[in-house]
Formats: sequence, C-alpha cells, structure tokens
Amino acid sequence: MAHDEGASRRTFLKAAGTAAATASVAGCTGGGGGQQTTTGTETTTTEAETETETTESGDASGEFPVTITQGQMPTTLDPQNHRSTPTDNVVLHAYEGLLGRDQKGKIVQKLATGYERQEPGRVRFQIREGVTFHNGDQLTPEDVAFSINRIVKQDVSIASPQADQLAGVTGAEVVDGQRAVDVMSDGVNPIVFSLFATYCDIMQKSWVEGRSKSEIAQQMNGTGPFKLEEYQSNVKVEFSRYEDYWREPAAVTSLTFRAAKESSTRVNQLLEGESDVIVNVPPQAISRVKNNGSTRISAAPSTRIIYNAMKYNVEPFSSPKFRRAMNHAVNLESIIENVLSGFADPTGQPTLEGFFGYNSDVNPFPHNKSKAEQLVEESGHAGASITLHTPVGRYLKDVEIAQAVANQIDQLSNVSCSVKQREFATLAGELTDGNLETSPDFYLIGWGNATFDASQTIIPLLTTDGALSSYSNEQVDQQMNQAQSQADESQRDQTLQQVNKTLHDQAPWIYLNRQYSVYGVQNRVKWQARRDERIDAYAMEPAEGQ
Repeated sequence: MAHDEGASRRTFLKAAGTAAATASVAGCTGGGGGQQTTTGTETTTTEAETETETTESGDASGEFPVTITQGQMPTTLDPQNHRSTPTDNVVLHAYEGLLGRDQKGKIVQKLATGYERQEPGRVRFQIREGVTFHNGDQLTPEDVAFSINRIVKQDVSIASPQADQLAGVTGAEVVDGQRAVDVMSDGVNPIVFSLFATYCDIMQKSWVEGRSKSEIAQQMNGTGPFKLEEYQSNVKVEFSRYEDYWREPAAVTSLTFRAAKESSTRVNQLLEGESDVIVNVPPQAISRVKNNGSTRISAAPSTRIIYNAMKYNVEPFSSPKFRRAMNHAVNLESIIENVLSGFADPTGQPTLEGFFGYNSDVNPFPHNKSKAEQLVEESGHAGASITLHTPVGRYLKDVEIAQAVANQIDQLSNVSCSVKQREFATLAGELTDGNLETSPDFYLIGWGNATFDASQTIIPLLTTDGALSSYSNEQVDQQMNQAQSQADESQRDQTLQQVNKTLHDQAPWIYLNRQYSVYGVQNRVKWQARRDERIDAYAMEPAEGQ
C-alpha cells in the first residue's frame, strides 16, 4: 500500500510539472537571487529584473475572461486589514507592492525601480514614475510612505494586523528632493527586502483618508493590472483589465473570483466549464480532472504548514508533557497516506525544509500511543476532554485531517477529543483580533510563509507579542530578537535552528503536514502553479490554439 501510494505521488508530481517537495527556491537572503545582503552593504537592482515577471499579453483586442474559484471569499477588499491568503489572491490583482516575486521566487521590481541599504536600520526605495491609480491619479512617494506607516504605526489610519509582516520596520519617510522613500528599522533587519517582496500593498493616501473603514473594505483603488467592477460580499468579485497599467495590459480581459467550500463542488464547476482555475483539488478527484480532456492539474509543494495550535496558558495545554503527548498520539504518516494520498510532507518544527533556519536534525514526532498515554498521566491531566476547532474548505482536506487527528487522540485511554467545524472567516477573526482570550484553545489552521525565512512563521505565531500567537516562551522571544539583529548569515541561521529545536521540544503545536497546492485548470488557460499559493491572473494567457 505504501509503495503504491508513493508511486502515485511521484507520478502525480511528474505530471503536474512540480519540483521535489524539498527543493529550496530561496532562503532569507537568497530570495532575491543575490539581490539582498544581510551585511548592511549596498543592494541595488536593475530595470531588467522587472521584465522577468512581465508576460506577453497576447491579442489585446480579443476577449479572454477568466473565473477563479477558491474555497473562501475574501474577508475584505482592504489589502492592509486582513491575514488571509484567499483575500490576498483577490486584492493583489488591484494592488501591488514595491517589490514582488516571480514564478521561481526571485525578487523583482514592482513600484520600486531600485532599492539599497543606506546604513544599518535604513533602506531606500526609488519610486517608479508614470504609475497611476485606478482613479487616474499619479502614484507619489507620499502614498508609499503612508502605506508603510499605515501598517507599522498604530496611530496611522488603522491598527493593521499586518505589522509583524514587516517585522522590525518602524516607519517610512519621503526623501527630500528625490522620488524616493526611506524605510527605517529597529536594528539591521536582515530580511527587510525579502519582506517587501512579499508584503505591503501600496494605497493612495488621499483615497484612504477620504473614506470610512467599511468603504475601504468594499471599494478598491490600486495600481495593479485589474480594477474593480463589482463586489458582492460572499458572492463574487469582478474585475476588468486596467488599460492604463504601467506595464502591458493583461491578456485576461475580465476576471471573476467566486468561492465554493466543498471540493466536490469546485471540481464539478471546473469540469462543467463554469470555472477556469480551482484550488485544492482533492487527491481522489485528480484522475477525473486529468482525464476530462479539457482540464488538467497544476501543482506545487507550497510554503504552507498545517498545524494544530494548543493555547499555552489554559489547561491541559499549559503542560509541555501533555502537548508532546498529543503529538505522539497522532499518526502523521497514516494521515498523509490515507487522508492526503501521499500528497504532503510531514513536519516536526514550525519551519519547512528548504527555508532559512530549518533544523535538519529535528524530526517529526513518531506515533507512539503508549508513550502518549504515559505523558498524559505525568502531566496530571488524565481524563481531559478537548475540542479541535477546524475551518471547512479552506485547506486541502482540512476537515478530514481534523477528524483523523481527533479520532487518534480519542483512542487514548485517558483523553477524549471531538471536532467542531467552523466558518473560516469567523475562526480567522478570532485568531487575528490581537486578543488571545478570544481564540479557541485547540484549533487547526494553516500558515503560508512566502519569504522562505523561519522568522516569518515563528514571530507572528509563536512569540509572546505575535499577531496570531498561541504561545509564549521567554527564551524563544529573546532568541528571535537576537536573530532579527544578526547581520552574519551563519550566526543567524544557527540561532533560528536553535529556536526550531526548542519549539519542537516544547511542542506548542501538533505538527502536521506541509500542504501541496493542487489546482484544476482549464486547458484554454496557460498558467502554472506557484509555490507561494498566489494565483496571478496577469501571468495567464490564452493557450495556443484556443
């Protein structure tokens, strides 16, 4: 059985055209293809690097509509007031950042034409000329500085839940006499360019300041390749191609986002031609998609870890022994084989293999029922009854994973466990409101980290002041502060590896699997899955002969 599943997995990956799951696109400093250093020396880019992300637009006069179906609708249209990948996939078509990443993870220019480190704690971005917002106004350095400050300063417009995505950044200011913005950080901030290649969408200052929070959440005015035409909350988001985009207009002439929680519904919509791209095709439906004649699979091992958080300050999860017991109770190999058909990788630490700071000496917890029961007894929490909260339809086989985890824990003689299914938006809201007390004690969630650096998982999720933290450990906090100020790459890597070892041993999570991004795609659409889970319609073209 294991041999057959392994063979099917290899065949699947080969057919999908993906790299091996352990391949590394970019580390902390390698994310820019050598464009970024951690030593405080000057870092610059050239105009040619922008072109790596530009696509040929095809016949601009022809109609090329595309519909994308995700598992969830966006929670808002405000690009700076959410922590949701489905929301990101929608808003990033209208908004864009100073830097971005191409298909291979290399840093490319967006609204910045150059970037360099001025000194420790200060970097400078040159702002592109000739860029307009969708209302026709020109992009200014003031807009850029405002957008950064809106995220990192609590007294600018909103208290953004994204401040830790620009970890270390303290503010931004326009450079007098230049079309440039300086960004300040507390200390060296060795991954500052990698952060801006992944986060911080630029908004127009006057547009934001002239609208209420609810208006910003329902309207859009970005510089991206698509402009908003219609928004029906929980129903659809419709875009049209922005003809005055600073690059070539997109090949896609109209773009619609919809959502269907059930994977079977998404697959049926794809096969019936109602959708062009769908997310999270379940393993059992892959052959249907591949054999349909007009559809195909496009997949990649993602940057997302799936885990069960256990809130550290409530019983029984306040006990490290109980938390380790929960890891030993779960048969992760069985879940990967039987629930995910082998299309996943096991984890034993917060950092995925191939990321900067990954500790190769840390292994997943082995399944050991008797050891789990013994640790429960030693923890003093025998007889505990726990409930695992899980979203529905957000991640690949999320409910099925949660049910398998709960069933395996429930098989222990001294712990009972049940599952509570939740709306993703409601659960995410509880986790991102900055109040640990409102979070459930035990929950399944996923975290994508497109910076390929350990800090951008550990800081928000596992430090005391992290935006979505369920854990607190003074040693981890100190070491993460140290890592964020270490300019020496090897020393920083060693610090992060030590943190990952600590977080394995302390087991604040039940470590589950690395998710694979598995998409169903109409053959009429030329597009390839990315590791960072971004669905970029600007990169889509009509397939030859379509």
